[in-house]
Amino acid sequence: MIIQKSTNPRISTFDSNNFSFGNTFIDHMVICEYENGKWGEVKVVPYGPLPFSPAMMGVNYGQACFEGMKAYKDEDDQVFLFRPEKNFARINKSAARLAMPEVTEEIFLGGLKALVDIDREWIPKGEGMSLYIRPLIFATEEALKARISNKYMFAIVATPAKSYYTEPVSVKISDFYSRAASGGVGSAKAAGNYAASFYPTQLAMEEGYDQIIWTDDATHKYFEESGTMNVFVRINDTIITPPTSEKILDGVTRDSFIQLAKKRGLEIKIEPIAVKDVIEAQKNGSLKEVWGVGTAVVTSVFQALGYDGEKLELPKLSNDESFALTLQKDLVDIQTNKAEDPFGWRVLVEKNVMETV
Repeated sequence: MIIQKSTNPRISTFDSNNFSFGNTFIDHMVICEYENGKWGEVKVVPYGPLPFSPAMMGVNYGQACFEGMKAYKDEDDQVFLFRPEKNFARINKSAARLAMPEVTEEIFLGGLKALVDIDREWIPKGEGMSLYIRPLIFATEEALKARISNKYMFAIVATPAKSYYTEPVSVKISDFYSRAASGGVGSAKAAGNYAASFYPTQLAMEEGYDQIIWTDDATHKYFEESGTMNVFVRINDTIITPPTSEKILDGVTRDSFIQLAKKRGLEIKIEPIAVKDVIEAQKNGSLKEVWGVGTAVVTSVFQALGYDGEKLELPKLSNDESFALTLQKDLVDIQTNKAEDPFGWRVLVEKNVMETV
């Protein structure tokens, strides 16, 4: 691994109480190039622009995928990653589906730990604070040819993060647009999945909603995901979430919520969620909660569902009454080293002395 430390670090200007998530980047990034059938050396270099042509195949043909993960700092300034092996496995699953080369554990986890270590001062400490990390793979060959690229780049960039949604949101149940189709790339974190979701989301926002609950492409009768999140429904005291499939992303936060719910002894079912059952439960008062989970947001509680021209309000629960918020606290306490980790999810990032090469 090659380490090139920044000669003009910006950490001294970083104000953890006043920054913009997604626009504030740490001092370094990871890059690794693929050419002639193999990955090259991993490099940790100063963050900044890279020289690419508009003819780059990733831009023209969409061979691009990414991951979302976080690093956390506890009260003793120890730094932890959360289940990074899941992100490593999933980025390779996405890469394979998009006909891109998979990365090795040394490239992904080695580069990730080196980056987080060298820029550990950028990780804000406190309630809801973390470092959001974006590993990605994209085609870099300069060629206007509709085929598999011969060149790629693996990169990791990161931005300090704070609480994503602070208030409950209203979501519209989609009756026309779908996030993914059977046989498509819904189970991959393909960049194009997000581009395709922006227009329907914009239409929902113009109607007064914050996000969309995506439904199946064939009938629009079943919940799949919500915005960029996996979705959970609570009817009475039973939690339900759709099974993962070729259309539904296998979310790390989703899996963590399922395991935490089981540990608490809560009833949780992994099965299709029919729209009609949710609407009926809202009408008869048995629908207690609907929420989304994901790395960036952790948990987004929904206050209303839009369906068939109606805006259906959901109960306002206290933190103690809400399964969503209870499980969120269980998760965050493990991530930030405030609670025991019976699952072995938390990974300590050791301090290393990095030499400039």
